[in-house]
Amino acid sequence: MGSKSQALLFHIQAECKTTRSRAGLIKLPHYSVKTPVFMPVGTQGTMKGLLPEQLEELGCEIILGNTYHLGNRPGTEVLEKIGGLHKFMSWNRALLTDSGGFQMVSLLKLAEITEEGVKFRSPYDDTEIMLTPEKSIEIQNCIGADIIMQLDDVVQTTFQDYDRIKEATERTSRWLDRCLKAHKRPSEQSIFPIVQGLLNKELREKSARDHMTKNVNGFAIGGLSGGESKDQFWPMVSLSTGILDKHRPRYLMGVGLAIDLVVCVALGVDMFDCVFPTRTARFGCALTNKGQLNLKQKKYETDLNPIDNECTCSTCKNYTRAYLHCIVTVETVACHLISVHNIAYQMRLMKTMRENIEKGTFPQFVKTFVNELYSDGNVPSWVLESLNSVGINIR
Repeated sequence: MGSKSQALLFHIQAECKTTRSRAGLIKLPHYSVKTPVFMPVGTQGTMKGLLPEQLEELGCEIILGNTYHLGNRPGTEVLEKIGGLHKFMSWNRALLTDSGGFQMVSLLKLAEITEEGVKFRSPYDDTEIMLTPEKSIEIQNCIGADIIMQLDDVVQTTFQDYDRIKEATERTSRWLDRCLKAHKRPSEQSIFPIVQGLLNKELREKSARDHMTKNVNGFAIGGLSGGESKDQFWPMVSLSTGILDKHRPRYLMGVGLAIDLVVCVALGVDMFDCVFPTRTARFGCALTNKGQLNLKQKKYETDLNPIDNECTCSTCKNYTRAYLHCIVTVETVACHLISVHNIAYQMRLMKTMRENIEKGTFPQFVKTFVNELYSDGNVPSWVLESLNSVGINIR
């Protein structure tokens, strides 16, 4: 079984017999994407420190852009003239755009939320902007991404006011209907509804079930990874994937730490995005299976090893930890070099998970990964509990 229209066809190619993990292929207008997949974030049509052709070389099949920021700069007029974001940024593979809704949290001091939409004061020129569900879709239709997001009413994950959370969850469902009605390119772009409800089990379940009734090609899981504890985080992911149709892709928004990716793939998530790999690179941190290396630390001053002996990226082939230590947070090239490695790491991690799902060895992979990451034996209780919930006993 697959998805609902030719704009997106999802084929499950292998399923783990123990966990909820699966390996699939999402056929999109611009590219076919293997899942599970991590999507690097290029907020304004660019990845900080990397060129589109480098992303292709690193194996990136889909990246993410931000509707709010792209709608401001370069704006829809420029994007329409050139024929969409793919041409504007010279990217030949798949694109996903968020709705602009997250700016309700990140730019809260500049935003006013009503049933009509979100009124922003632009951080660029102080002009007033009304982002409605219809306007969000209009901008995304212009951007031309393969997968686009509904506008949702976003509340900070740790917010405690039940009435406001309930209002946001129900409004998100109402806004979904408006987004679907406003969508002008359904044969080329797929809208994903966003499951909300924050940390409230009943509201999240209702949101997921409401969205399941819609004629859509996939689902996003929102309202998480916003400051809540991991003990609160993983049960909401599990609840969502337990309800959402297994024959359509499930996208968990804003998640990028390696252990989170491994756990959430086991819980049945197919797609992820996060600024983490490139953002942490700007602070001199490199990703490995044993955790992050903070290359600013003095112990790397004379270390002539690459970041990771097993990595084949151009940074690890050509540069030492000592060299990177010398230039991190000082020279912009350091951000570039570590970003290359960090994206290569994320791509390799997802590929390795996919291969193990296909071979039927995913549970063994997870055990090895967790034991290497927590070599001191202090595996966090949330990791043990989440994996145990899908049949993997680390102990």
